[in-house]
Amino acid sequence: MVMRIAEVAPLFEAVPPKLYGGTERVVSYLTEELVAMGHDVTLFASADSVTSARLVGACTDSLRLHGADAESMIPHILQIESVMARADEFDVIHFHMDILHYPFARRSVVPVLTTLHGRQDLPELGELYREFDDVALISISDAQRRPITWANWIGTVHHGLPARSLRAAGRPGGYLAFIGRFSAEKRFDRAVAIARATGLPLKAAAKADTHDGEYFDRVVRPLLDDPLVEWVGEIGEDDKEAFLGGALAHLFPIDWPEPFGLVMIEAMACGTPTIAWSRGSVPEVIEEGVTGYVVDSVEAAAAAVERCRHFDRQRCRQAFERRFTVRRMATDYLKLYQRAAAAARRPSLRRALGGLAE
Repeated sequence: MVMRIAEVAPLFEAVPPKLYGGTERVVSYLTEELVAMGHDVTLFASADSVTSARLVGACTDSLRLHGADAESMIPHILQIESVMARADEFDVIHFHMDILHYPFARRSVVPVLTTLHGRQDLPELGELYREFDDVALISISDAQRRPITWANWIGTVHHGLPARSLRAAGRPGGYLAFIGRFSAEKRFDRAVAIARATGLPLKAAAKADTHDGEYFDRVVRPLLDDPLVEWVGEIGEDDKEAFLGGALAHLFPIDWPEPFGLVMIEAMACGTPTIAWSRGSVPEVIEEGVTGYVVDSVEAAAAAVERCRHFDRQRCRQAFERRFTVRRMATDYLKLYQRAAAAARRPSLRRALGGLAE
């Protein structure tokens, strides 16, 4: 059955993002796969997005790279109004934003599903989800749910990548790779400590946000003077295969409850092992010894680097193909869309959607 689907992306980055932007990249992968599967998809995103779906531009340019105030709510409020004004054109509306649309969602004439892409351990979220206990939520890992296990979760859908977007490299080079933001929770300092402990060069493809400026000046900038460290700046999708595939190992030394961590499966697709701290979704994503190693100290990470010298990169790639393709992700979402559409045909939409929870 062909479904009429609205995918609603945040406006901070284009879909797909030009550089950094995990959520918008996932929205792009999902949207393109749903179109390839024959569904009628409308993407609500910034007008500089590129898609084979029907594009409704909520603002001329994505906010972050075009100098707009990325914290401004106004573009997102206008976007939500645009979506809800056309709600009867869709079988399901799928939001990838945070929380602004919740009052609209509970009053919608069609099912509204929300994938939460961020952390859920903030104290104020408890009161919010107790009020909006009828909003249908989708997690991107089971770990993401732990702070609010009682919320109206209707499913977990792990991220997926196009199978051909990244390929396994041949023999790796002799460096360690770091991709992410220069922020306290990403722990670039740990990555540098691992490089020093192993004597291997560290290449960092990272962005420096203005709101992380104090941390960058105090912690990151001195580390960039280390001769083992090379900061290559932000990289786009076209550069990831060479960057990750050429690394001996990908370092993911996080210090926060990471909801998913898209870069872990990007490295997996390249056949490159990830060495990651046991936080958030990491034990859920990484198969020990197959796609990487889960550690809890710099010493353990350095020992894991040595094991990576004899790593089966083809087996790592096969694990990606088994668990984390975009076709699997799109299929999982479609099952939730179909459940929601079926529930919406019951007499009370609000009661029916509330009953979707697992």
